[in-house]
Amino acid sequence: MHSATLSPAARERSLAALSSGQELDVLVIGGGVTGAGCALDAVTRGLSVGLIEARDWASGTSSRSSKLIHGGLRYLEMLDFGLVREALRERGLLLQRLAPHLVRPVPFLYPLRHRGWERLYAGAGVLLYDAMSLSGTHARGVPAHRHLSRRGALRACPSLRPEALVGALQYHDAQVDDARLVTCLVRTAAAHGAHPLSRARVVGLLREGARVTGARVHDLETDQVFEVRARQVINATGVWTDDTQALVGERGQFQVRASKGIHLVVPRDRIRSSTGLILRTESSVLFVIPWGRHWLIGTTDTDWDLDKAHPAATSRDIDYLLEHVNAVLATPLTRDDVEGVYAGLRPLLSGESEATAKLSREHTVVSPAPGLVVVAGGKYTTYRVMARDAVDEAVRGFDAAVPASCTDRVPLLGAEGYVARWNQRRRLAQQFGMHTERVEHLLRRYGAAVDEVLALLREDPTLGEPLDGAEDYLRVEVVYAASAEGALHLEDVLTRRTHISIETFDRGLLAARPAATLMAPVLGWDDERVDREVAHYVARVRAERAAHEQPDDAGADAVRLGTPDVVPAAAMAA
Repeated sequence: MHSATLSPAARERSLAALSSGQELDVLVIGGGVTGAGCALDAVTRGLSVGLIEARDWASGTSSRSSKLIHGGLRYLEMLDFGLVREALRERGLLLQRLAPHLVRPVPFLYPLRHRGWERLYAGAGVLLYDAMSLSGTHARGVPAHRHLSRRGALRACPSLRPEALVGALQYHDAQVDDARLVTCLVRTAAAHGAHPLSRARVVGLLREGARVTGARVHDLETDQVFEVRARQVINATGVWTDDTQALVGERGQFQVRASKGIHLVVPRDRIRSSTGLILRTESSVLFVIPWGRHWLIGTTDTDWDLDKAHPAATSRDIDYLLEHVNAVLATPLTRDDVEGVYAGLRPLLSGESEATAKLSREHTVVSPAPGLVVVAGGKYTTYRVMARDAVDEAVRGFDAAVPASCTDRVPLLGAEGYVARWNQRRRLAQQFGMHTERVEHLLRRYGAAVDEVLALLREDPTLGEPLDGAEDYLRVEVVYAASAEGALHLEDVLTRRTHISIETFDRGLLAARPAATLMAPVLGWDDERVDREVAHYVARVRAERAAHEQPDDAGADAVRLGTPDVVPAAAMAA
């Protein structure tokens, strides 16, 4: 097996392999959860695979989700039983086999506002939801639902206004560290022989007659342009699907519509509850999700046709979420309680409905030209099914038989041995002179790969100290992100390898220079480069904060675009 480390040296090897001129079996464009899933699916079938991402791994939709792995309880109302059953099957796989270190059960309370009929109606839906989760080869992996009286609901969530409910239902789904799961997918694919390359933009598709034969790629870090030949190209670029499709010079067989969803992050002590909440709104549902020492509150569901790389939350978006969650809270939240705000775009298959909340969450796989496969739509939970279907389509015309997908039996990096290491957490804490909660934090982020993180502590015990400005994280996590997880810029560490950018009231400004200083020796930065990385991050935070004060999407987008994307290394050196 190849190295699973996304180190600077490993990146150079991927760059050399992709630019060598040797034809690959499959080239995947897009480093979100679907693209990373495609790379893992293809390489574990014995194919040679390249994976190209224009920015950082999971930098688009896949790091800005509600961080849930769920069947989609509300899709039962739409009678979309197939989608729910499929998603619940994938939930069980992720919880119990594929990524138990990153996916774990989370409880939700659904307040009932009407006596009699609502408990029967909602209770029947949750009962069906639980029953459908047992239809796969894996048990549901979460506790069964239960009915609560008003008193029982208020014991579980004392922050609820008593007059806001007559009782409640409690059920379980699962949550995930979305960006970390993508990084684990990429690293697992690399361990099996795939060649991943981030910060590399596809600027054209190669053709021989009608057939797509590869891609022209601009490596933003080295300013190198090269061609990658491949028997099949898979376009898994999410909300950028139409843009990538345009490189072929033909209109696609379907269009992808972007829907903006925003989330607020507030400290855990602002809402007294041992459970998450799910609330109905006039158009969708609202989640209040436990997230470590914080709550995630979201989401919105509105059309977006502006900049796709940096969707911006508006003042109206923030007020919308606060208004709806405050409708059931005894002590209302204010703007001052908000630590972080993030916005993401869902790739929805365009249809006749004008409301994005009603567009399909199901995925589609098509081959618009020989040698090109496009996969679009879907939801985070079903990424593995989307990847399987895309690779099935890609290999359909191969001369030799290609094995069937086996990713339902391929645990992600950190999964194997995780339970044993979790059971040993107190011994590990004693061995490294750490509090047990610190070791638990590391295990929930790295699983059995925690041994690699602890190896860095043996070499330099000072890395076991908390990071200045973000004491929930250790200094070693920054070093590991740069040395093993493919982080090439400060922004990558503060927004995706960790969640410092949304989990601190200053949005990570105090942690920026300490983190950049830790990254510097790993990535070969001098003092000037450290200053540039910090300056870019500070400008990014200021632009986002200014966008949050704008009343509408156009104003927020214009302000956010005042700070360009992270400056590539090649441009810095010029």
